[in-house]
Amino acid sequence: MLTFEPIHPDFGAKVSGIDLSKPLDGAAVAELHDAVDTYSLLHFPDQQMSDEAQLALTRTLGEPEPNHVVFGKTGKVEYFGTIGNVIDADTKRDESHPLTHNQKGNNLWHSDSSFRLVPSYVSILCAYEVPGEGGETLYASQRAAYARLSPERQSEIDDLVVLHDYVFSRTRVAPVDPNHAASLPPIPQRLVRTNPGNGLKNYYAGSHARSIVGWHGIDSRRLIDELNEAATRPEDEYVHRWTAGDTVIYDNRCLLHRGAGYDADRWRRYMRQTRVQGTGPTLDE
Repeated sequence: MLTFEPIHPDFGAKVSGIDLSKPLDGAAVAELHDAVDTYSLLHFPDQQMSDEAQLALTRTLGEPEPNHVVFGKTGKVEYFGTIGNVIDADTKRDESHPLTHNQKGNNLWHSDSSFRLVPSYVSILCAYEVPGEGGETLYASQRAAYARLSPERQSEIDDLVVLHDYVFSRTRVAPVDPNHAASLPPIPQRLVRTNPGNGLKNYYAGSHARSIVGWHGIDSRRLIDELNEAATRPEDEYVHRWTAGDTVIYDNRCLLHRGAGYDADRWRRYMRQTRVQGTGPTLDE
């Protein structure tokens, strides 16, 4: 039987009573889907995971999402992304390495794959090696932020469409490979989404949100920046301090997250990420 211990007033729960490395029956899968709808973020400590177990879990929750970086650069379908600087048991990338620099784009508030026609449902992140200092992941709820808006403000934004653009977002940090950039044109998404399981609304912004369709650029950026700032107030953040063995499942439909950074010259970090695709374009919701 699963037990849920809330970890933040707005979202998140620590979950016990389940071994994610083992096959899950239909009742457990349904309970996990319901828990994602309810808590948005699920923290499972002390999990004995592997790539094989993580991919099996990903498939259990839905259709695995191909890694967009690998696919964009090479056309190959791979489902894993590595977060961190570990190369092998003896070697790591330091702060000067280009891949270390590229990963600093993860330190911007974002929702995984909001720039894809069918954006992500959830991400699954498993921690194997974590820094002794830094390397936290911060989360914030756009559902709670939407609920804090006045009814008049909610009505103003409910029917808007926003372009999400990976290249716009990540070139603020590092160049994007031309092939990768060409594979990810700007994608229109609903600015306000409704959870199909519980009917709760959230807005859908983050650093990939570039502009409001039909709006002047200045007004567009003003609104997006306002919404992002309202969602990510320090008092509303949850800071996850990773421990080796942690598995975290988080809902990309309504949460924003960002990395806190760490000293790659000093520490090793090795985490594996998979994602589950959503059910379709947000404009069809």
